[in-house]
Amino acid sequence: MHETPPLLLRREALAQGWSDDELARALRTGELSRVRRGAYAHEVPAGERHALLVHATMAQVRRAAVVSHQSAAVLLGLPLWNVPLDRVHVTRTPGAGTHRSSVLCCHVARLRDDEVVEVSGVRVTNAARTLLDLARSLPHELAVVALDAALHRGMLGAEQLRDRLFDVVGSPGSRAAARAVAFADGRSESVGESRSRVALARWKLPVPELQFEVRSPAGLLVARTDFAWPEDRLVGEFDGRVKYGRLRRPGETAGDAVHREKLREDAVRAEGWGVVRWGWSDLEAPHRLAARLRRARERARPPV
Repeated sequence: MHETPPLLLRREALAQGWSDDELARALRTGELSRVRRGAYAHEVPAGERHALLVHATMAQVRRAAVVSHQSAAVLLGLPLWNVPLDRVHVTRTPGAGTHRSSVLCCHVARLRDDEVVEVSGVRVTNAARTLLDLARSLPHELAVVALDAALHRGMLGAEQLRDRLFDVVGSPGSRAAARAVAFADGRSESVGESRSRVALARWKLPVPELQFEVRSPAGLLVARTDFAWPEDRLVGEFDGRVKYGRLRRPGETAGDAVHREKLREDAVRAEGWGVVRWGWSDLEAPHRLAARLRRARERARPPV
């Protein structure tokens, strides 16, 4: 669950002896930032800032509502990538109207009692319902990133997601949700790997095996790779800069990790496997990545 940082409401600040002039001065100097009208906090990361916005907004919402969609994801600690966090998303029961303002986005849907949990005193859609709502409302790539990460971290199981799909059948975006859930795979270990899978599927590349183990003829493990096409003896590796930080061992520099990764690649090639690497910039031009992979597969095929 998300740990919400302290929020300073104007009415509380005034009760504690602050004046409006002091609050204004703190805003000018950067000591405080405005979360929304009448609610302040010290500078915090985007996720924590959104959690503050949720609590500040829900404190002023008069009609019953359940925090949902990306706002629920933040409070539950579910991973997000490139998802807008400028508004608080809530869900109300049918009979209410949809509503969108500068800080609030209200959805209308039926929620069962077991789809709602409490986080820090706020009613929130549970992990399964939150992920399905995201899969209904976000672009496919963003939805897959969230689903993959939640599955990889063990926040819930793929079967649980599939079982809960019937809760959103017939609602807007339900087909998109079913497609994203069917595509999701907890073996994807990073945003880059999830985005890569989406790009490869869109360009109709053969479905790769994930976290594939390259072994020697004696059965010894040579390397575990992000992607593999065993029929072509070709492996693929996503190279995000964060990856090398994750690979660093105690006492190693980033350069040491890069050198060790180079030796690992040499060992994979020595076993007769081709290696294709790509990074963030390649995901912005997936047609070129697809072309590189097709050429690599053609080179890997034995001559006729």
